[in-house]
Parts: sequence; C-alpha cells; structure tokens
Amino acid sequence: MSLDVVTFGCRLNITESEVIRRAAGGLGDAVVVNTCAVTAEAVRQARQTIRRIKRERPNALIVVTGCAAQTEPATFAAMPEVDRVIGNEEKLDPRTWTKSWATDSRRIAVGDIMAVKRHAAHAVDSIEGHTRAFLQVQNGCDHRCTFCIIPFGRGNSRFVPMDEAVAQARRLAARGYRELVLTGVDITSYGVGVAGAPRLGALVKRILKEIPELARLRLSSIDSVEADADLLDALGNEPRLMPHLHLSLQAGDDLILKRMKRRHTRADAIAFCNQVRRLRPDVAFGADIIAGFPTETEDMFARSLDLVDECGLTQLHVFPFSARPGTPAARMPQLDRGIVKERARRLREKGEAALTRHLDAQVGSRRLVLTERGGVGHTEQFTAVRLAAPIEPGAILDLTMTGHDGRQLLAA
Repeated sequence: MSLDVVTFGCRLNITESEVIRRAAGGLGDAVVVNTCAVTAEAVRQARQTIRRIKRERPNALIVVTGCAAQTEPATFAAMPEVDRVIGNEEKLDPRTWTKSWATDSRRIAVGDIMAVKRHAAHAVDSIEGHTRAFLQVQNGCDHRCTFCIIPFGRGNSRFVPMDEAVAQARRLAARGYRELVLTGVDITSYGVGVAGAPRLGALVKRILKEIPELARLRLSSIDSVEADADLLDALGNEPRLMPHLHLSLQAGDDLILKRMKRRHTRADAIAFCNQVRRLRPDVAFGADIIAGFPTETEDMFARSLDLVDECGLTQLHVFPFSARPGTPAARMPQLDRGIVKERARRLREKGEAALTRHLDAQVGSRRLVLTERGGVGHTEQFTAVRLAAPIEPGAILDLTMTGHDGRQLLAA
C-alpha cells in the first residue's frame, strides 16, 4: 500500500501535510499522522486515530508528527502502534524522509523548535482535495497567552521573505487557483521585529498588484491589535481582498483577557470591528472564543455572549477551556467541567443565532460564489452555499441566494 497522510488541526498543517506527502512517498506502506495540540481533545483524537490505523493496517509504518508530537513526544513514542515521532521542523526537511529508516533506530527525532530562526517558503503547487490554495507566510508566535501551548509546538515567530511569498503565490495562481488564503500561526505579526521589514498589509498589496490573474485573496485568523495601516487600507480599497476576517478574540471580559495575557481589551475589539465595517460595509466577522476560562464568573461569561452582538460576529469557533500541561492557565483555579460544557453550549447557541441572522440578511442578494467539490461553495464573506446543481470546482459564479437551511445559503 502507498503513503497516507492524516491531518488534524489548522490550515498550516494542511499545507505542511502536502510537503510531507511529496517528500515521504518513498516510505512505502506508511501512514503519517500530522497532529494538533490546541486542546486535550485534539491529542486524544490523534491517539484514537493511531490505534484505529494500526488495526486496519497492521503492517504499515506509523509516523507521528505535528504540534502534539513536538510538545509531548514521549506520549506518542510510548504507544506500541507508533514507529517514529518526528518534530515540527524535522517534518519539513526532505532529508528526514529520505534517510534509511531501516537503519535508523531512533523512535524520537524532535529538535529544539525554539532554536529555529528562519521560515522558508515550501514549494506546494497544489493542495489535495482543496479548491482554494493555502500559502503559509508565517510560523510560530512570540506571544505567551496563558492558555496556549502552540508557541511550544511551533516556536518563535518567523516569516517567509516577501519575494519568496510572492513567487509562491504566483506559482499557485499559475496552477489555476482562483482563491489564495494567507496562513500562519500569527500572520498579523508578519514583519514585526525586523528593522525595515514589510508588514502583512504590504505583502497583501504586492500580491494583488503583481498577480492580477488571482481573483480572490483571503486571510486566515488574525489578531486585530496587530493589524497595520496598509492592511486596513487594502480591506477598504482592494475588492479582491475578501471581506471576511476571523478574529482571535477569546473572551469579552477585560479581567479574563488580562488573565489570558491577551493584548487587547473588549473596547479594542469592538472599535476594530466598527472601523473595518466603515471601511468595508459588506465585511463578515468570525471569531474564536473560549468558554469557561479559569476564574470566569457568570457575569464575565455574559460579557463574552454580549460581544457576539457588539462586534456583529456571524460565525463562532467555540472552545471549551482545555488545560494544557505546562501553561500558566493550567495552574489557575479551574471551573467545574459541567459549567465549562454548559457555557460552551450557550455560546454555540449564540453563534447559531448570529449565523441565522446573517443568512436571513443574505437571502435575495447576489453573491460571487467560488464553487467547490460536492455541490457547495463559499461567498466573498466565506458564507457556505449549497448550489442548485453540482458545478466543476474552481468557478466563480454570480448567483442569487434564494434561502437557507440554517447552516448554509441556497443558491438558484
């Protein structure tokens, strides 16, 4: 049997799995599991998947990599199903996959991710199973939010030099991709800390200027407090930069934000959304919000609920708080798990109501929809659309929204 790559987590892992797929093809009957560490549940799911793979493919070589492998390599090395554990930097090195596995007896090959200083563009010219392409322009994070394990899985912030990023974007457009998504752990930190380096807004403007054939450019999750002037200008004046921002908000109460070690206040978040909406009235906002952070009272949680309306959010990624070993939040007074789950449920209900209002408002409008596999697509605001009939993926169609089913728009 051939190589398979199983991917958990974010868009970074999706692009990195393509790098692995191309580099590790010579392993033969093998499965590479590219893990996520953002929650304890993500790690549990990875372990469960590894056990299932071994039952289904008892003779396959099983290699575990990704953020969970980087942060807790011994956990995976202790699993009898696992043959090798590879670090996040090592997985991107072609030499990792071409060495003689038969003579290398190491079960763990995980280096010091904090020692990595440079982030190179990886020549991924297609993303298997995806209509839009993901371009990784940044990796790592210099911030230390008290709940987050990801800096220890990804290292410190570093970014792809602009010339390399633009060249990769040009290659992806030449391959026929109509939409490109800029990704990273903290993409709004692009260029920060390097004297004279361009920021994310400058990169966005250069891609749009130099690649006129690219129909749509989209951003992955951003930290609003880092948004630079050029980025805001592009949002207001570049129609090919899609009017959708997914914000890393995490909470709506100032004391909880302080205990999270976030760098924005509730007022900052609301002001940012209002500013962007003035610049781009058709913008839609999504956000990550954590329910049940340690010490969160009912009143504090109510402010997170209220933030959905005050920021005009249309889509939520809700995370029940998950204590990650080694993080400061894991040492704070924890809430009862029942309370955490109940608050997450209420936050999801709030998000569903906000999505319904957004879908209601779209009915009767005409939207440009990028078609995808399975008879679906997405508008400029990244609202999901069910097409009247399957259409070849990769087309951009001007369609009328005739209704919705509570989750996605229905197109004529």
